[in-house]
Amino acid sequence: MNLFDVYSLYDIEPVRGKGSHVFTEDGTDYLDLYGGHAVISIGHAHPHYVEAISNQVARLGFYSNSVVNSLQTRLAEKLGKASGYDDYALFLCNSGAEANENAMKLASFATGRSKILAFGKAFHGRTSGAVAATDNPAIQAPFNKTDNVTFVPLNDIEATRKALSTGEYAAVIIEGIQGVSGIHEPTAEFIRFLNKVCKMTGTLLIIDEIQSGYGRSGKFFAHQYAGIKADIITCAKGIANGFPMGAVLISPAIEAKKGMLGTTFGGNHLACAAAIAVLDVMEEENLVDNAARVGKHLITELRKIDKVKDVRGKGLMIGLEVEGFTGSELRKKLLFGHHIFTGGAGQYTVRLLPALSLSMEEADHFLNEFKKAIS
Repeated sequence: MNLFDVYSLYDIEPVRGKGSHVFTEDGTDYLDLYGGHAVISIGHAHPHYVEAISNQVARLGFYSNSVVNSLQTRLAEKLGKASGYDDYALFLCNSGAEANENAMKLASFATGRSKILAFGKAFHGRTSGAVAATDNPAIQAPFNKTDNVTFVPLNDIEATRKALSTGEYAAVIIEGIQGVSGIHEPTAEFIRFLNKVCKMTGTLLIIDEIQSGYGRSGKFFAHQYAGIKADIITCAKGIANGFPMGAVLISPAIEAKKGMLGTTFGGNHLACAAAIAVLDVMEEENLVDNAARVGKHLITELRKIDKVKDVRGKGLMIGLEVEGFTGSELRKKLLFGHHIFTGGAGQYTVRLLPALSLSMEEADHFLNEFKKAIS
């Protein structure tokens, strides 16, 4: 049997990692500024994380959600405290797409409405409902197309106001910072407007913090720069540092009913042990503050470099464009010529999504190699 050939692969195989570095079988060291697509939050093979998972799998790796799992309660308490959403409820699942599916379903249950408002260039996942709310026809099969999702331009207050004035929408879904489209931010003014107009129209505000959350922006959630609280927040990627997991944080105003949501693997013992370990390390090592500090340094220094046309983002969620290079060309040059992993978006954007533990010294190493690569 062969693998289904849907990925474009670099001919490199990392076999182990440590912190912000990965290594091939022959020992070649690569600085990882991609984090496995923003998934590695506390660094590769963190000792506390490894110990937590190892100890848990030796006790109990899995049982269903038909019994009490105190690890789920412990995770909910720690996540509430860390995020500032301690009065919200937590639903655990397996991925970002699944988190968004459940968030939109929950909004529809709560409001009795069927429509969702989303934004141009949005990416919310590849499952049926999530891809319907994603502004990319290339990944929508005919089966995924629906009249229940409307798109308006990001940061367009009037277009958004006009759409929501109909009172037809169960929810607005928006990324804290758009990632796949190339790091595009909703303004703080726009997020505050959304919060206000949603309350006026009985529409729920869902903020997708799957890529921009968990400290990556320099706050626990990117929307917290706007000083608001969403009705529903979705998480995944960095939540468990590589163990598959998603989560939905739900306002206490939304009523839970038995059986309205469900999952087989979501919130399993191993996933919860991993996610608790992540929050332990984030707190003990002040990783949200580190992301803010190191990210600010990177953004400031990148903007000083000749040929750099644009730098966007917050914290350690950075998109950059360079004169004379497509994103693919620059990524390959950094990878094969300078042993640095980066991400891409569109034709020209290179994305930096490293572990939140990236050091200032590692950031400066990247800056030096980056200057060489584009000179």
